Amino acid sequence: MTSQAKALVFAACIAMFPLCGFGPDSAARVGDDFVVTAAPVYQPLAALRGQERFPRGAQLLLVHQGKSEPLLARFAATADASVSFEGSRVLFAGRKDASDLWQVWELTLVDKSLRQLTSGKEDAIRPLYLPDGRFVYAQRTPAGFQLRAEPLGESEGVEKVHAEVDLTAMQLTHADASAIPVDVLADGRILFESGFPLGSGATPELYLVYSDGSGVESYRCDHGTARWGGKQLTSDDVVFTHGPSLARFTSPLAHEERVAAPHAEYAGAIAETKSGDWLVSAKSASEKNYAIKVWKPGESALQTVLSEPGDQLVEPVLVAPRATPKRHPSGLHPWDYANLLALDARISRDGALKGVPATVRVEAKDATGHPVALGTAPIEADGSYFVKVPGDRPIRFALLDARGSILRQERGWFWARGGEQRICVGCHAGPERASENRVPAVLLRTTTSVDLTGPAVANQTASAGGR
Repeated sequence: MTSQAKALVFAACIAMFPLCGFGPDSAARVGDDFVVTAAPVYQPLAALRGQERFPRGAQLLLVHQGKSEPLLARFAATADASVSFEGSRVLFAGRKDASDLWQVWELTLVDKSLRQLTSGKEDAIRPLYLPDGRFVYAQRTPAGFQLRAEPLGESEGVEKVHAEVDLTAMQLTHADASAIPVDVLADGRILFESGFPLGSGATPELYLVYSDGSGVESYRCDHGTARWGGKQLTSDDVVFTHGPSLARFTSPLAHEERVAAPHAEYAGAIAETKSGDWLVSAKSASEKNYAIKVWKPGESALQTVLSEPGDQLVEPVLVAPRATPKRHPSGLHPWDYANLLALDARISRDGALKGVPATVRVEAKDATGHPVALGTAPIEADGSYFVKVPGDRPIRFALLDARGSILRQERGWFWARGGEQRICVGCHAGPERASENRVPAVLLRTTTSVDLTGPAVANQTASAGGR
């Protein structure tokens, strides 16, 4: 029997037995089964501060025909459900005993079998399936939660994407700030939450990174309002919340677009049903707790599907097959540095520079977290430069004029993976920019990057040779 068939049999069996637990407080029904997290207290942005989102515990509920029961028993706490692409398994974060740390587990729906996938000495939360036989999750570190990818342990589903780089297990984020995964997009990139500016700010923002940790970037550059809880719809739009409202990123626009949804307080993490309706976690001004509601885009009201006076109901996830995202073919090389090429550092969404950039300075953080300069490289007349920087380490750039004064400086931090070769149009240029159809002047002068890795990294990479 196929995995999909088993899942259908499991769903059919549920209908034959009465379910205990919470019931709907209205006639609204959703045709799809879904899993939801129930918790007495829910603090949606606590993880970005390294704190507990469910300080009084949580429990995953399976909802079928408007009724719910615990997804599994004998756990002190469960949360963060993620359903596999074929719809037969569920990843979740769980604490089997009250004194345990959060760890990642996998439940097979048809027979309720369980596997523990992580067993570290730090919390592991918010797991999501990746299309290459791995899963991504947030692991607590001294620098906050960091994204990490691990193999599922099924040999038939784990492959090497690059012959020289082992992608089965690795840390994906390298900033001194928490990063929390929220979705895996259709193109294979991981959507995650962190503070803005990245590595130094506290305003929740949405970012993207490939499944090998390369190519980190903001989803959009119109920063300012806090946004979190992003999920991709079948239209490829990404819907997220500001709290009192919903908004979306859509392909034609370089800025967010407001969603004309009913006024409510939204917890984020929207689930789109087969019929195109949205399952949302929301509460009105008169309601104390989040409830699961259904909204048909274009209508003026939310209908309650499931509510419970003593619990916050959040993060609905459909139990159904879904499209498998594209697998990202990694282009990393086995180096501990990265090459970065800027085509025109003068281009920026922040407007024209008040001077002519002469050099670019690369900064990193020392052992105490303070910024340290790694050196400077010349900027060509057309704004191009080519530098080698340390991999897997927070870095940022500053543009200097001929006198060494700062013309523009990054407020936050980012990283380049070891072995990454990356090209950008300009400094914070935005996705709508396209480069000029010409060879950058820096490459006409030299194809060797300026080594700004710092003394320690430079000594380590001398034997590998710069490229």
